[in-house]
Parts: sequence; C-alpha cells; structure tokens
Amino acid sequence: MKLQSLKILLAIFTVLLSNTTWAHEMSMAEMQVREMSPGEFFWQWGAGEKRPVNEELTPAWPEGCQAEANILHCGDTGLKGSLSIQGVGKRFSAALIKIFWLDGQSKVYTLTAGQPTAQLYGSADDRRGLGEIASAYTTLGIEHILTGFDHLLFVIGLLLLVGFNRQLLWTITAFTLAHSVTLACSALGWLVLRSAPVEATIALSIMLVAGEALHKQQTLARRYPALVAFLFGLVHGLGFAGALKEIGLPENHLLPALLTFNVGVEIGQLLTVTVAWVLWRLSSRWPKVALARPAMLYGIGSLAAYWSWERTLAIFN
Repeated sequence: MKLQSLKILLAIFTVLLSNTTWAHEMSMAEMQVREMSPGEFFWQWGAGEKRPVNEELTPAWPEGCQAEANILHCGDTGLKGSLSIQGVGKRFSAALIKIFWLDGQSKVYTLTAGQPTAQLYGSADDRRGLGEIASAYTTLGIEHILTGFDHLLFVIGLLLLVGFNRQLLWTITAFTLAHSVTLACSALGWLVLRSAPVEATIALSIMLVAGEALHKQQTLARRYPALVAFLFGLVHGLGFAGALKEIGLPENHLLPALLTFNVGVEIGQLLTVTVAWVLWRLSSRWPKVALARPAMLYGIGSLAAYWSWERTLAIFN
C-alpha cells in the first residue's frame, strides 16, 4: 500500500515537473536604450513576451534623467549613475540592458535579483569592477542549472546509473570538463550550431541514461559511465552556451564573465549532487524506498521522451 502511494506521488511529481519546466526556465527580459542626440535617449523593452514586460519590470533611471513615455532626457550630464530594475528575479530571472551610444560604442549590463543595480559611466570604457561582473554571472550560472530541469534530470540520471561511489567522482568530472569546453568554444564563437538539434539531443541523452540505469546487465554506459557523461556533456555545454548567448557577455570582461558563469553552473551542479546524497543517506534507513528507483527512472525517461519528440519537431519548424 505504501509503495503504491509512493508511485502515485512520483507520478504526480512528474506531471507537475513537466508543467513547470517551461514556466521556470531562465527567462530574460531585454531592454534597448539608444542615444538619439546628446543626452536624449529612446528606450524600449524587447518584443516576444505574452505579457508586456513593463507590467513586471520597472526601470529606475539615474538621478538627473527624466523619462517621458519611451524618451529619456538626461541633459548635459548624460546617462550616468545608478540604473536599477524593480521586479527582476520574479517572472524574469534577469534583465539585459543594451545601451547604444551616439559615438558608436555599446554596452551590455546584466541585472539580477541579487544584483538589480548597474553603475553607468556614459560612453567611456566599461568600468564595472570584476567583482560586480563575477557576482552577476556566477548567480546567473547557478540559476540556469537549477531552473534548467533537463540538465538537472541528466545529472540525477547519472547518479541513479552510477550510485554514490568512487566512480561517480570521475563521471561528474568528465561531464564538467566536457560541457566547460563546448560552453567556452560556443560562447567565444569558435563553434556555432543551431539550438533546436542541440536541445533535442539533450533530451535524448536524458532518455538514454534513464534507460541504461534500468538495465541490470553490464551495458556500455554501466562499464564506462565517465565516457558517456563526457560525450553528452559536450552537447549540454552547447545548451549552456545558448542560455549565455541570450544573457550576453560584456565585451571588456568577456573571459571573467564566461568563467564565472561556468563556476555558477558547477556550484548548482554540486548543490544538486549534495542534496541527492543527503536524501540517499536518509532513505537508506528505509530499504523499501529503493523500490521507488524504477518508477523514478521511468518518470524521467518518459518526460525526456516527450521533450525529444517536441524538440525534434522544432528542428523542422
């Protein structure tokens, strides 16, 4: 009876997860600010959202700037000072502010719930401190892995495949190394692929790992899980790069932003493994909980199969 109840709860959890996957994927709001004449700017939120962005986010312009509808008057002082976005971190994980100056320069600022304010210095060189950039991109990396359920389910699938033993260390290390390589190559423009095939392959990787974890015989994935994790990690890195492309990278601090975003991804990944280990230790007191493992794997595999079908269709759209 208890086992049946547990299976029902797992089924409900899977349905809820499939419904919230899209709602909690990292959502970026984009604002463009363009200098039309000295001290005069036109600003607008990007299109494409079902609900207007201005219903969720409100900009607080630097002192000395006055907004009239979509026109910003900053006078001789220019667009300098603190710019903040109220409401970021709720529906939108981050706000991407792109400023185009009259002299041809452009700057990109990423605001998050943890860092909702940016310091603007006009069209001079980007003088944001490395600490500010590192904090913002580390937070974005953590948010991406913890809200990207496909990446999380792949890591959980690896845990169920390998178990908590010495082999897990090599497996997670291989996954980390692989996605770090392709994340860097793609973010730097050295490797460019369409996002639709990448997302479909990520879904297929989850389905394969879940299926391999259900086998009792020594399959290739069971013998060499680090190799499997490395190969699919290359694809997952391209998925991370797709998210980072939407966020944008500051031109003058490209490498620090890329590095700290990857560090954030690793922190989120380690948090997932740590929570899973704690739950595993707690559940070891009740041996019958282990009977839920197949149901969990079937749930993960079924969800991944749905994603695979949906994302494969997206390739041809």
